[in-house]
Amino acid sequence: MSCNREAVATLTFDYDGRMVALGPLGAGDDPHAHDLCAQHAERLSVPSGWTVLRHASFRVDATE
Repeated sequence: MSCNREAVATLTFDYDGRMVALGPLGAGDDPHAHDLCAQHAERLSVPSGWTVLRHASFRVDATE
């Protein structure tokens, strides 16, 4: 099942670096990018030890 809300952000992963980047909507041509609505972007959670880079606030969230 997919979300019906309008996408506002694009999520990309770096599995080797254990990092997730969340930023403005991408062009849509990257098969490894996933578009998220505002609610899902806000609720984003990642595995323990991964880092989240959030473009909008330029902050880094590290989970332990």
